[in-house]
Amino acid sequence: MDKIYTTDRENFRKYTDNETFDKIVSYGTVGEMWKDCINKYAALTAIEDDGKKYTYGQLEEDASYFRPLLGEGKRAAVLCPNSYEFVKAYLAAVTSGNTAVILPPQLPADAVYGCCMKLGANELIYHPALEEKLATVKTAAPQLPLINVMAKADKPEGVKDSQPDDPCAVMFTGGTTGRSKGALLSHRAVMEGTVNGCYGYKEVFNQRYLLVLPLSHVFGLIRNLMTSLYTGSALYICRNNKDMFRDIALFRPTVLVLVPALAEMALMLSYKFGKNMLGPDLKYIICGAAAVSPYLIREYYKTGVLLLAGYGLTESANLVSGNPDSIGKPESVGIPFPNQTLRVVDGELWLKGDNMMDGYVNEPEESKAAYEDGWFKTGDLVRIDDGFLYITGRSKEIIVLSNGENVSPAEVEARFNAPSFIQDSQVFEDVLPNGGHILALEVVPRMPELKGVEGNVKEYIISELEKINKELPPYQRVSRIEVRDTDFERTPSMKIVRYRKCK
Repeated sequence: MDKIYTTDRENFRKYTDNETFDKIVSYGTVGEMWKDCINKYAALTAIEDDGKKYTYGQLEEDASYFRPLLGEGKRAAVLCPNSYEFVKAYLAAVTSGNTAVILPPQLPADAVYGCCMKLGANELIYHPALEEKLATVKTAAPQLPLINVMAKADKPEGVKDSQPDDPCAVMFTGGTTGRSKGALLSHRAVMEGTVNGCYGYKEVFNQRYLLVLPLSHVFGLIRNLMTSLYTGSALYICRNNKDMFRDIALFRPTVLVLVPALAEMALMLSYKFGKNMLGPDLKYIICGAAAVSPYLIREYYKTGVLLLAGYGLTESANLVSGNPDSIGKPESVGIPFPNQTLRVVDGELWLKGDNMMDGYVNEPEESKAAYEDGWFKTGDLVRIDDGFLYITGRSKEIIVLSNGENVSPAEVEARFNAPSFIQDSQVFEDVLPNGGHILALEVVPRMPELKGVEGNVKEYIISELEKINKELPPYQRVSRIEVRDTDFERTPSMKIVRYRKCK
């Protein structure tokens, strides 16, 4: 039976004080929010990058001298690495009546050209460090205006008014099919995602954020950059993840926004070198974009850091839910954020809400397939218990056994991930030499958790996992367990790349 769930902002009030909660207000557009930020925070540091600090007032001044270089009502592609210049260009674009088409800086030259054409870019803002990636554009589309992000107009131009339903940004996503597409987010959706990042924890405003996630990813753009600006916080840009811990020591952030793999790495290094690897002032880690292990939540809590898991999609302007009670309910991705309606159909989560995209750019068939009767079909299998959302798998990853039973790999992996010595696992369908199909398991261990084990460590791991295996329903049991010496292959957002299904 289908179930429909509504959301309520007041569900989050008890997780902060009333004064802070009441300061979390909605804006219709990025321009409306940005004007208020300038008024309230002009003298405060907004961005720290490459050894320089820029106040909110300076950021607006620099954006004001960049706006006249852009058209109006255009799709302005932004090809910049994580940098102050990216922030300036993005803000200038979306507060001047334009739509920012965010291009991942790692794209090769041919892909930059292809994306500009496919997504209907009318102009391309580029960083000089990436100029070699313009080669194909220059030869195949010489009519496309190229704008150096370092350029400056003779006269400034202020923030232009937009409407909440106007397009704001195009972000790349694999959607529910895995093929890269451009999701079009309105100002309303971007602002909904931005405000949602303020719910569920106590110290919200005037924090110090470190940016290590790519701004070309919705988690980095919305939760790391936009929520930081909204809250009058300072954002330190880490240009190279290899320098992450050096930058933490310099900047002493109070909030980190991380994917689980980075949180895992930081935890292991903090065990080795002490908590100062994460800085003495760290209070919160906002963690998402992949499944968050309860182990991470518990271990960080021991160090005095609250790790808050969440769930979202590019198509939902990043944020659908956040867990303010991560210690009490560590397996949950939290309480759904306001201004959404959730529907569970045969276990799959469908969404409606102010945070949802307007569709995939120039992909009418993909857009049509993503919706049913106005509901966005996430492809995620879920359950909702006492108002908290739990992810149990992906519909496209379901393994159908020869006996007709359906197995959700994520559900089985959660059981095998329970021991503290298992960092990650992958359940998949494998083929035997005789052609028979079996369920197999590969795991990546946490070696620091196995220091006291005597004898063969791999044999110990397998024997412990076999105990769990025997407790599973027969159709979920794996026939082979392998302990890996290396990590799984991962996507740019650090999700595990799943093995292809057997045929």
